[in-house]
Amino acid sequence: MAPSLPSSSSCWHSALLVAMLVLVVVMDQVAMAYLDDDIEVVWGDDHSFFYMDDAGDDEILALCLDETHGSGFHTKEAYLYARFDVDLMLVPDNSAGTVTTLYLMPEDVPWDYHDEVDLEFLGNVTGEPYTLHTNIFANGVGNREEQFRLWFDPTADFHTYSIDWNPKRITILVDGVPIRSFRNNEEHGVAFPTWQKMRLHGSLWNADDWATQGGRVKTDWSGAPFFARYRNLRASWCRPSPGVAWCGDEPPGSTWFERGLDAAALRRARDAHMIYDYCKDLQRYKGSGLPKECVVD
Repeated sequence: MAPSLPSSSSCWHSALLVAMLVLVVVMDQVAMAYLDDDIEVVWGDDHSFFYMDDAGDDEILALCLDETHGSGFHTKEAYLYARFDVDLMLVPDNSAGTVTTLYLMPEDVPWDYHDEVDLEFLGNVTGEPYTLHTNIFANGVGNREEQFRLWFDPTADFHTYSIDWNPKRITILVDGVPIRSFRNNEEHGVAFPTWQKMRLHGSLWNADDWATQGGRVKTDWSGAPFFARYRNLRASWCRPSPGVAWCGDEPPGSTWFERGLDAAALRRARDAHMIYDYCKDLQRYKGSGLPKECVVD
């Protein structure tokens, strides 16, 4: 469990207090790998800071949101097929209007052609559950929303959220439990992310025009600053089967990438925790028919 962040009226004051604490901890540390070796803050650098947990074992990145703005980071390296695991602790108490994110995004790709994999944690009023909103874009086409209720309090401790991306499927996992799997159905005319290198991003921002109960509940700024905390990023390149040079060369008929998916666990999680599936929203696609992947998958 990470220590509580210092109580302060602003992100800047909290960052200053934590920086002073980090200086004390680091003096006693032996050489180790730090989170900031792998990621960099790309916006809101005055609303983010790194600090060590009480044991001095893990470096934590705190993203801060106040009435002025939030903050965000991305990995220093971009990947084509990889697995990403990150521990995350969400904004506690009244988090209505706030959105904490993990997502994959390329650089220097026109929006109309970009790929993207989204996990957005939609805040709520005290006592009400977070919604995990997921979406997948391929070749500029998104609108593949699936939403879930988490089966634990994501603000009480760190939990692990994962994106496993290989040429056959994209799998989203929570604490190792698969909750979503998007298959490569290019042979059926469905685009799939296969050529754009992507970085893992994380952010905390205000979206009270839509995030909580469709925008009916606004952010209560009297509770600011708000904090989301990230630690223990693990990014590992996709590994092909023996004798294959890289994952993109895996033979079409190979079952290599089927090994890691627990299909029974996926079904159980979706039955128990899914609250919205675009593939089952018949009213939304009335007159046009369901998207291709909903029919062939």
